[in-house]
This record gives sequence, structure tokens and C-alpha cells, in this order.
Amino acid sequence: MGPAIRAASLRGIVPLVEQLGGEPHRLLARFGIPADALESEDAWVPITEHDLMLDAAAAELRCPDLGLRLAEGQDLTILGSLAVAIQACSTVAEALETGSRYLYAHSPALRIAVEPDPYERQGVVALTYSKDLRESSYSPQATELGLGLFYRVATTLIGSMSGLRSVELPHQPLSPVRRYTDYFGVDVKFGRATAALRVDRRILDEAFATANEAIRLLALEHIAQRYDDPARRVSTQVRGALAEALGTNPPAVATVARLLALHPRTLQRRLAAEGTGFEAVLDEVRRDATHRHLTTTTLPLGQVAALVGFADQSTLSHAVRRWFGCTPRELRRDEARALTTLSR
Repeated sequence: MGPAIRAASLRGIVPLVEQLGGEPHRLLARFGIPADALESEDAWVPITEHDLMLDAAAAELRCPDLGLRLAEGQDLTILGSLAVAIQACSTVAEALETGSRYLYAHSPALRIAVEPDPYERQGVVALTYSKDLRESSYSPQATELGLGLFYRVATTLIGSMSGLRSVELPHQPLSPVRRYTDYFGVDVKFGRATAALRVDRRILDEAFATANEAIRLLALEHIAQRYDDPARRVSTQVRGALAEALGTNPPAVATVARLLALHPRTLQRRLAAEGTGFEAVLDEVRRDATHRHLTTTTLPLGQVAALVGFADQSTLSHAVRRWFGCTPRELRRDEARALTTLSR
């Protein structure tokens, strides 16, 4: 499995899809997500398929605010042990630092951070939410789910978000703008560089009534024992190296091994110990990059083939059919049609 996310992220998807007149188990099966994974929120599902499923459901069920609706029914507990650690922090700043450091226990592909205000306003910071696009394609619905939940969690922990200045989203509005302003209670800006909540810096100093250092440390120890930090995995390092070099250098094991200061045989042994291999990781990186280029750009197919390291367009077509069960043109057309449906 490539980059994944805890199944808890889909809490509420089954009743929501049923309410909208859809068939949730058929929808999940279409994207290779086992229905029983949702019965155990500690199960993991591929984040690319998780996000594709959300975007497809929103389009097919004519529910452009599907991500926000899911967020409305979720809370901090979807983070499992990380939720316990966050609630036990002493301040908002410590909670954000803890969430950022240990978010891999929920999904290693996601990031939260405190960054300077994009408009350079004094006394304002941006609480950013993003996905590593080298790992998985951008998803508008998954972004709205994540940022919507981020807002709900912050409101619950602090008690009020009176210091919220505005909300930033990288994509254009999927729903009427009023839907966003009703949800967040402030101005929402679209087409921005990163999804973010812009807040008064003073919020970072807010203290939690639930602070308990002993519980926080116990929860973090549990996370460290139960979950592998993906930053330490060789497969993660190989994915990063391949994503950076794809389309510019031949994706050879010897080249990547040299970048990681390892002998090629040592690299292969370590990958095998993690249950994968060089070719499998390369295939996942190519699949995710191909999907991103085909669904977010209008680049000619020959150029897409070159960008993902294929010798020709024919090789690309065979790979896309194996990965997605359709041709590159069909994948691009279906995605464009779904986006058109959402914009109506």
C-alpha cells in the first residue's frame, strides 16, 4: 500500500451516501476500500483512493459540499491516540506542535503547520493544512473535509474562534460561497496557495483546561510504540527520491541507492523488510503522478508519459489501463465531466 490514512477519516460516509440516495458499499468497492475497514477505525485505507472516492461521490450524488458535511459529523476523536495527546497539551501552540509532529499516526501524507500570514499582517498567523502532492493527487473534497474538521477541532479545544480572520482554499468554490461563510463564520478566499485558517497569533497562547502532562506523554509513548514514523522508513525516502527525479533521471535502483548513501542490495533488503520492493514503489509513484497530470492539466499524453518516466505514450496507456481500468483520455474526460457536474 502506498500513502494511507486511517479509516476513521471516513466516519459518517455510509449514512451520508445513503441519505443522498447512493449505495455506499458499491461506491467503496469501486475504489478498493473494504467496507469492513470502516467498522474498525484503526484500519488503514489508501489515501489516493480515499480522496478519489470522496470527489466521485460528491459529483455523482450532486453533493458539492460533501466534504464539509462529513466534517460536521466528525470530531477530534477520529485521530485516536493522537486526540488524547492533543487534548492533554497545555496550550494551542503545544497542541499544534504535537499534531504536526505525530500526524503520521493518522496519515503520513498530511501536514499541519503554523506559518507566517500570507498577507504579512502583523499579529496574524496561518494554520495550514496540506497533503504531500508528491504522494497523492490534490482532492478538493478531501481538502474541505480536512480543513473543515481542523476548524471544528480548534473551536472545540479553544471554546471560540473569535480570532479567526479568514479561511483560505486552493481550489475555486464547489458550493455557493454562502455555504462556506455559514460554516466558518468568516470570509473565505479561493484559489490560494495553501488551505489555511488565518488567526490572531494570540490564539496560540490559549490554555487548555484539559492539560495533563502525564497523559500527554503516555499517549505519545503509545503512538511511538504502535506506529512507525514514516520519515524513518526506507520506502518513504525512496518515494521522495523518485518523486523528485521522475521524468528527469532514469528511475534506477542504483541511482536512488546512491542518493540515499546505500548499496543497491542493501536498499533492496531494507525495502523487502518493509514488505515492498523498488519496482512496487516506483509503480505507486508513477501511478499517483500520472493521475495528477491527467486530471489536473491538459498536457499532451506524450508529455505526460515523459514526465512520469515512460519511454512512449503506448507504455503510458497500458499502465493507466492496469491502474485505473480505462484509457488516459477516458480518465481525463471522466474527471472533467465530474468537475463540470459539481460546478452546475
